[in-house]
Amino acid sequence: MALVDLEGIKKRYHSQEILRGVDLHIEEGERIAIVGRNGSGKSTLMGIVAGLEEPDEGSRRIRQNLNIQMLPQIPHFPPELTVKQAIEEQLTAIKKKRKEYEETTQALAANPEDKTLLSRLDQLAAFLESHNAWNIEEQVERILQEFELKEHEDRLVNTLSGGEQRRVALAGLLLQKPDLLLLDEPTNHLDVSMVTFLEELLLKESKTLLFVSHDRYFIDRIATRVVEIEEGQLRSFHGGYGDYLRQKEQLLESLQRRHENLLRLLKQEEEWFRRGVRARMKRNEGRKKRLLELRQEAKRNPALIRKIKLQLEREKHHFNREEGISRRKVLFELDRVSKSMGGRPLIRELSMRILQKDRIAIVGKNGSGKSTFLKLLLGELEPDQGTIQRGEFTIGYFDQQRSILDDEKSILETFCPNGGDRVEVEGKSIHVYGYLKNFLFPKEHLDKKIGALSGGEKSRLALALLFTKKVDCLILDEPTNDLDIPTITILEEYLQKFPGAILFVSHDRYFVDKIASKLLVFKGNGQIEESYQSYSDYLQIERELQELTRLQESPSKPKEIHHQPRRRQKKLSYKESRRLQELPELIEALEARMAAIKECLADPKCYQERGIIELSQELEGLEGEHEALLEEYFELEEKREALEGG
Repeated sequence: MALVDLEGIKKRYHSQEILRGVDLHIEEGERIAIVGRNGSGKSTLMGIVAGLEEPDEGSRRIRQNLNIQMLPQIPHFPPELTVKQAIEEQLTAIKKKRKEYEETTQALAANPEDKTLLSRLDQLAAFLESHNAWNIEEQVERILQEFELKEHEDRLVNTLSGGEQRRVALAGLLLQKPDLLLLDEPTNHLDVSMVTFLEELLLKESKTLLFVSHDRYFIDRIATRVVEIEEGQLRSFHGGYGDYLRQKEQLLESLQRRHENLLRLLKQEEEWFRRGVRARMKRNEGRKKRLLELRQEAKRNPALIRKIKLQLEREKHHFNREEGISRRKVLFELDRVSKSMGGRPLIRELSMRILQKDRIAIVGKNGSGKSTFLKLLLGELEPDQGTIQRGEFTIGYFDQQRSILDDEKSILETFCPNGGDRVEVEGKSIHVYGYLKNFLFPKEHLDKKIGALSGGEKSRLALALLFTKKVDCLILDEPTNDLDIPTITILEEYLQKFPGAILFVSHDRYFVDKIASKLLVFKGNGQIEESYQSYSDYLQIERELQELTRLQESPSKPKEIHHQPRRRQKKLSYKESRRLQELPELIEALEARMAAIKECLADPKCYQERGIIELSQELEGLEGEHEALLEEYFELEEKREALEGG
């Protein structure tokens, strides 16, 4: 049985039907991302899975003794707890089990033949093993460090900001290791390093997970399945976000082909009516040997990563020269600007120019000075040292508090303060509803007060209002927070058409990659680095450089080993040799199955019978298996040649 089975679930709020007889089955080990527009029913579905909401119709069945935990949007903690105590409070059950294990062990020492005690000890040991509970104190320390809560560990948890309190709640949930973990926007209020830590933890622990997120890279790395909610129905896609997009494209292409086939058939009917691996591996020994040599060469070349970075720096220099700074208007010129807050340096000796068509993403850890930098550009703060010269131009500013909006005004009053019902956007006068429906607002919302909107709706509205302003430069502080993926896509389209400069702070890697042509990386302690790489490439190379540095700094002397040295292996083991002989036949068989599926995908009758998505998923699975078998084959061949050559 699945962990959770939802069947025929219907849910209605007032006159709106949110879920229309949907099924959802969650298997152990799955990591399912729920995507869809705001208001489509994502949180409702999560609430039904958690047992916090009752469906109007349908059934919910869960496995016996299933432990489901959900990250609340607004956590609540007892007022007397510190940050560390609030995390440890969530681990009470684990600590009780560990204490019971110790007591049972002592009791068993006195009664070694007691079968009841032996059985209970096995149960407790299995629980503690599955919850990795033996070193829970070390895990608490690590998560305090990674979520940047260590410096606050002795503060009362209720004195933290809302985002920090969510990090405390998330830390406790991750350490509890429930059977099924439900997360609603887990990456909100996390910087990139925290998101990376969270990703690695979720992947390492093999948690069963159901989550909602607008972070498309997070979905792509974490999800094993994407479930889309659209018009009250669920549609399931195997894999991460990229797979979801590809499969959805295949689905649309399939629908188009079916329509074309229908038209073709209709035309024919109208006309009738008017009338009345193994051989390859042996043949390509030389190519295989060259491949093995290349693999060895890659392993022998630890400086490769540094070479890549130097190449990118040269490309950056070439890009700057080609761009021709003199051809564009200078908006800001910073000369040796420094700024500290609370005695902590945030910006040191920064000199740079910001030009009229620059698209700069300001990235880095929370608290590293990104928002301070924006306030310096806006003139809300003055530098401690250095100067900032500003040209003659207008700025549109989006902040996390959405100060551009007035809660007492209606949407119509906000967009048409002087009366009427039209707004000017990109030089065209259009009806306010015609404009706002691009931002997913229904017509009946026009008379709604701003104060009655949700956080996500306010963010959407503030961005829509910003694009009605005639400005030369947009400065955006975390514009994608509280937005769903369809709205972020709309924002990306408007930003890509915007003719002026864009400076924005964001932790959303996908969004940064799509919009930015330049990064301003706040590395902490006042250090700021300019980069013309994509954000994904920058983070990947930084990780590789850190790993390379760690390997180079680790002591080369091997640890002493006290057991008897093993005899040097001179050839493959019997099991390895047999596997090496089996693999070509297995690879050939896989290739035959792949060829048959590809042939079916080229035949409309065949793929319509078997289903194009199912065929594509099967082919993708076989390709992955094929790649794994080839990798295993080459590794064994490489090992055999190394042993025989040595």
